[in-house]
Amino acid sequence: MLAYAFDRVLTPEGWLAPGRIEIGGDGRIAAVGAGEGSERVGGIALPGMPNLHSHAFQRAMAGLTERAGPGADSFWTWRETMYRFVARLDPNDVEAIAAQLYCEMLKAGYTAVAEFHYLHHAPDGTPYDDLAEMAGRVTRAAERTGIALTLLPVLYDAGGFGGAPLGGAQRRFANDAERLLEIVETMHGRHGARPDFRVGLAPHSLRAAAPGSLAAALAGLNAIDAGAPVHIHVAEQTREVEDCLAWCGRRPVEWLLENHAMGPRWCLVHATHMNAEETRALAATGAVAGLCPTTEANLGDGLFPLAAWLEAGGRLGIGSDSHVSTSPVEELRWLEYGQRLAARQRNIAALPEASTGARLHAAALDGGARATARDAGAVEPGRAADIVVLDAAHPLLAGKSGDTILDSWIFAGNENLVRDVMVGGRWVVRDGRHAEENAIARAFVRTIERLAGWGAT
Repeated sequence: MLAYAFDRVLTPEGWLAPGRIEIGGDGRIAAVGAGEGSERVGGIALPGMPNLHSHAFQRAMAGLTERAGPGADSFWTWRETMYRFVARLDPNDVEAIAAQLYCEMLKAGYTAVAEFHYLHHAPDGTPYDDLAEMAGRVTRAAERTGIALTLLPVLYDAGGFGGAPLGGAQRRFANDAERLLEIVETMHGRHGARPDFRVGLAPHSLRAAAPGSLAAALAGLNAIDAGAPVHIHVAEQTREVEDCLAWCGRRPVEWLLENHAMGPRWCLVHATHMNAEETRALAATGAVAGLCPTTEANLGDGLFPLAAWLEAGGRLGIGSDSHVSTSPVEELRWLEYGQRLAARQRNIAALPEASTGARLHAAALDGGARATARDAGAVEPGRAADIVVLDAAHPLLAGKSGDTILDSWIFAGNENLVRDVMVGGRWVVRDGRHAEENAIARAFVRTIERLAGWGAT
């Protein structure tokens, strides 16, 4: 048993100053209380933030898609650029990019990531000898960096609503339900006993997962692990909603609610374009809305109906998606700021008993822990010891106490205040550095240099 002492600790019951966290050999929190511990760490201890939506390979694209095309740019034109990029990647590239990304995430305060993994095969669509080769590379990157991983192999077997044929650029993603479940079962067998690993399933979207395949994949997942998480992109763009209506006469969220038992194991990523009825009905199921504000802004997707979702008691979490940002602070900040710009009001997410920063931080912790199927998200006994320590000596936090600490961290600057990070009881970042960050960065740079000139415009 180790007992760490901090200047302040955020618990579900409030702040302790000073505070002590005792951690058992199983990597879980054994006790939390006021006062000192056997090892003084100092700083401000918060629960680590889960990142509920990631496409790791896209980190290498960040900053390379900011030139206008010949027509109006949108998600759909960005997607064509992504297809050109992904055709260049081999397994070594994917591992190097993921390791760099996960190191950056940890240093920014994320302690777990849900990897929405659809890059399965060789560029021509030929499966690798090990069908789970690419999934294994992502998992190896997580192991090396120490971030907790929820792996979500993606079902992608259609090129449009109603089972339209796949396009040539999508052949690397293609699996039917049977082959996709083979990857799920393989990864569950190899790593399922580890406390820092979960595996679930991600139908890519209603346009990319035919209804029969979706039903078969969910039934197969239940046979492997009935509690495994299920994530799906939904209603991200207005065109997607229009195409879904043309296909079946239902909006995407409406179709899911009618055809599948939505519940707390589900995470609907983006869910940007819901009407009021869908918003209320989905919130009532306990499903998590997976919000990625920096990516949604970068792609010009639109704004999630946050005020209505919160009013309906909806759960939410944050993800960095395409990784134009790897900061949980920036996701939380822009989740609120987008609403302010649209409503021309301030403090949209605040409550009488909770500041804006405190409410969003708590909501993202709860929803993120649910979506990653990780017993974390709070500093309390029995939870995984996923802890982020802010630098209490930083000038930005001078004189701050209580929830003002969270408000200052999220809304008052751009410097990274994260000093130390623990995942499952093990320190992975100390004094702002990851032990392997230099070697990881060198491998990443070699990959980027090899990919130089891939043709982004």
